[in-house]
Amino acid sequence: MKVKVGLVGLGEHWETRHRPALLALSDRFDIRAVCCEVAQKANQVAKDFNAVPMDGFRAMVERPDIEAVLSLGPDWVGHLPMLAACEAGKAVYSAVALEISPDQATQVKERVDRSGVAFMAEFSRRHAAATVRLKELMATRLGPPQLIFCHQRISPSPVSAGKNVMNGRHRNHRRTEIMEMLDWVCYLCGRSPSSVWSVVDPNCPDVDATDYQVVSLEFGEQPTKKMPPVLAQVSLGSYIPPQWQDAIAFRRPASIQVRCANGIAFLDLPSSLIWFDASGQHSETLDYERPLGEQLLTQFYRAIVSLIRVSSDLNDAYRAMQIMDACRRSAASGQRVSFADQADVAWDSCPRVKISRAGA
Repeated sequence: MKVKVGLVGLGEHWETRHRPALLALSDRFDIRAVCCEVAQKANQVAKDFNAVPMDGFRAMVERPDIEAVLSLGPDWVGHLPMLAACEAGKAVYSAVALEISPDQATQVKERVDRSGVAFMAEFSRRHAAATVRLKELMATRLGPPQLIFCHQRISPSPVSAGKNVMNGRHRNHRRTEIMEMLDWVCYLCGRSPSSVWSVVDPNCPDVDATDYQVVSLEFGEQPTKKMPPVLAQVSLGSYIPPQWQDAIAFRRPASIQVRCANGIAFLDLPSSLIWFDASGQHSETLDYERPLGEQLLTQFYRAIVSLIRVSSDLNDAYRAMQIMDACRRSAASGQRVSFADQADVAWDSCPRVKISRAGA
């Protein structure tokens, strides 16, 4: 069964992630229309996939032969294609769920809830092969996490504050990166944090523009689920000047380190995992796994054809935005902020209704 899809925006990962995945999954996805801010690019992609280039996303979404919308790149239309897809009863795959504002995310949440469509946000870290394997080890040999250290050193942006401008719309890559790291930690812990504390570089105190930020997350104990308390530290920095190229690549820390009840693991994206337990060191390279893009789109395909509403990823994206807002308040006040994820309660109480094939 092929799902007929329309593409809205192509984004920076089109050539390396989405295009190869769609070609490999041609037996599951049928690209019918392409809408992109650059007409020449839309025409070329449409030609490659034997699809129709479209000037407007609304006209594309409302086509009767479109069953799902892949929102792959941020542009001047922002979250509007996702709203239009919900109104038309079309499933949504969003690679830009973390690049919209909390108010816009709230609108999308309400529309998804009202329409009952399947929604999947693209979280590349949580679905990477090494992360999947680490979750397996935590459930079998390593035990639940106790301490997590998640660090990333990024190259300085050529433009101020880590932002660039696309068709008049500012994008903050640093903000998006740290929100995905926060989601990654919550995913490994299996719950939301109970409190958040954040510190930024005092030489650049703007949380959206700082050269370095540290976030401390506390996760409360859940005895009934045999989950011990967890302390996690997330840091992101672009503090090395771009002219120091040798220093930028020198001794990069592991993407994430997790101390568990029965061992410790060091993970480097996308597929390298080294872990230790009572029997010694174990090294795994998971290059034999399917590419990340294929894994993500395969999950989206299953969400559509199963006829069971899937929308938890949207709630997770909204949670990451809420944590980022708590970080902003903590950095400004210098105090730890209590974090009550009310979105979990509201979203989890929604009925998981079945939807028709046409409505998918």
